[in-house]
Amino acid sequence: MLRSKFFKALMASATVAFGVTAAIVTLSTTGPSPARADIPSALLQSSSSGQVPSLAPMLKPVLPAVVNISVSGEVAVQNPLMQDPFFRRFFNQPGQQQQQQQQQQEFQAIGSGVIVNADKGYVLTNNHVVVNATSIKVTLQDGRDFKAKLIGRDPETDIAVLQIKAKNLTALPMADSSKLQVGDFVVAVGDPFGLGQTVTSGIVSALSRTTSMSGYQDFIQTDASINPGNSGGALVNLKGQMVGVNSEILSRSGGNIGIGFAIPSDLARTIMDQLIAHGKVVHGHIGVMIQNLTPDLAKALGVNTDHGVVVSRVMSDSPAQKAGLKNEDVIVAANGKKVTDALELRNAVGLLEIGQKVDLTVLRGDKTLHVDVTVGKMQSLSASNDNLFSDLQGASYSPLQARPSTSGPNHGIVVGDVKSGSPADQAGLQNGDIIVSVNRQPVSTIEQFQKLADKNQPQLLLRVVRGPGALFLLLTH
Repeated sequence: MLRSKFFKALMASATVAFGVTAAIVTLSTTGPSPARADIPSALLQSSSSGQVPSLAPMLKPVLPAVVNISVSGEVAVQNPLMQDPFFRRFFNQPGQQQQQQQQQQEFQAIGSGVIVNADKGYVLTNNHVVVNATSIKVTLQDGRDFKAKLIGRDPETDIAVLQIKAKNLTALPMADSSKLQVGDFVVAVGDPFGLGQTVTSGIVSALSRTTSMSGYQDFIQTDASINPGNSGGALVNLKGQMVGVNSEILSRSGGNIGIGFAIPSDLARTIMDQLIAHGKVVHGHIGVMIQNLTPDLAKALGVNTDHGVVVSRVMSDSPAQKAGLKNEDVIVAANGKKVTDALELRNAVGLLEIGQKVDLTVLRGDKTLHVDVTVGKMQSLSASNDNLFSDLQGASYSPLQARPSTSGPNHGIVVGDVKSGSPADQAGLQNGDIIVSVNRQPVSTIEQFQKLADKNQPQLLLRVVRGPGALFLLLTH
């Protein structure tokens, strides 16, 4: 029986030692236009000249703004058996020595992108389109191609920004995606399977979707066909404005079955601005663990509300503790915007810049409070932390932030920035893995992780949540 999986909508090919693999996941001072777009009346009736209804007039200025992106780079390749610590010990090849035997193999991949600033040549795309790339080429609709500079990328939101030096570019305006409604008509534009620029149409099937992939998620779901190679392309409304960046599909085979996901333009714009300004995004936190509020919890806590999130734990010496938040507080709004679940609060806080304040509306029993919390930098361990167990070197580790209980674990340590060929890579860790226990002890904070996974441990038994599944990794010196 086939199991449904989430795939980055990127088409890639890599020649490796064990065969060929295929991987199927305006900069302006004026406010964006509303995202909703009713069907223009001109499309619903034939004109007096007998022309049939068509989206062609709307698409004419859109298509030049959507580009093809081709990348090449190198990835480390190893015998998959050697990822098992047992085989490494059997052949007397511990993780540190294994690293020296890595072979670098070239890969090529294709995706799509959207020109968002014609004057400065900024192109918006997905992080997973350009990750590990050493060469990036952008090809325009008119056939011109340019070498692209990577301005910055953010794995947590799957957004990246490129820049090309070119004249006579066409930029695609970005709409206010918060105005989208289920049922709105949308059009997906990209370069699926490398066939060339392709247009598909559909509707907004759902909003605020999450998938098994890690990171900040607030996807637009659409039945407009999104296929491998569409990653980074545009999802536009019928006014010709971008409402989302095509990113993932849900599929049993890697092909489209009518369930695609796009990153909302509002979220993409926020990340894009930070990448252009700073070259990177530092996601903030306030230091709380939260869970969705249920009717039973609301009754037990004595609060009169049908929405919000419950603070189950306030971290020691965190911004939340300093601001006065307490366990059992119910957060119902952030900066005046209603909070209905953990995902909304996580996005509201994590997408703010460090040092900004978030005004939380809090219910504490029968009282309503306003608590101003200064967003802090998320504590993490760097890839070069010498106090960690040797096989954990070469990656970064940070505490899992709030997420809906239906989308995975509610505690753990998130693995990121796994360097190709590093001990962590050799041990089998991957970007987005969530370590929920170390030596059968649950972990939720960096302090716990440091204590349980220090370099003096004889071995580590990690329980790891990866996408919809889970596995154990045994690490030895």
